[in-house]
Amino acid sequence: MQNLLSSSWLSKNLKIRIYRTIILPVVLYVCETWSLTLREERTLIVFENRVLRRIFGPKSDEVRREWRKLHNEELNDMYYSPIIFWVIKSRRMKWVGNVARMGERRGVYRLLVGKPEGKRPLGRPRRRWKDNIKMDIQEVGCGVMDWVELAQDKDRWRAIVIAVMNLRVP
Repeated sequence: MQNLLSSSWLSKNLKIRIYRTIILPVVLYVCETWSLTLREERTLIVFENRVLRRIFGPKSDEVRREWRKLHNEELNDMYYSPIIFWVIKSRRMKWVGNVARMGERRGVYRLLVGKPEGKRPLGRPRRRWKDNIKMDIQEVGCGVMDWVELAQDKDRWRAIVIAVMNLRVP
């Protein structure tokens, strides 16, 4: 794919369509269930920026009269779709809303809300999937309420998902 994305024979719009239809679905497969650490979030952003730099190519600098790589801000201005990290967050929020509305009889709901038995290992606990959901809701400003109760109202939950998607705070 690298040669295809850096080819001068294809237009930038076609390259972006290839990225959205072929590369992104492969990268984001089952991203709703990921429990991302900060390192993994940064790795995904670096990956996306690398692909976008390959699509848009270098930029000529008139002052120095040489070619240079595009800066991250320039890439974000040229690529109008949301950053991969925010896509993952919004998909995770959509999925958790659906699971929260399933009911207590479903196995997915029991796994999501239930608490495992037994002792926890020593040391700092790993970041759990539920922790990511709570952090996403707190970023929007609804951190006081329980997310299971909040997800029962579809319209309100949809507004929260849209707010998470539009949130641009790193």
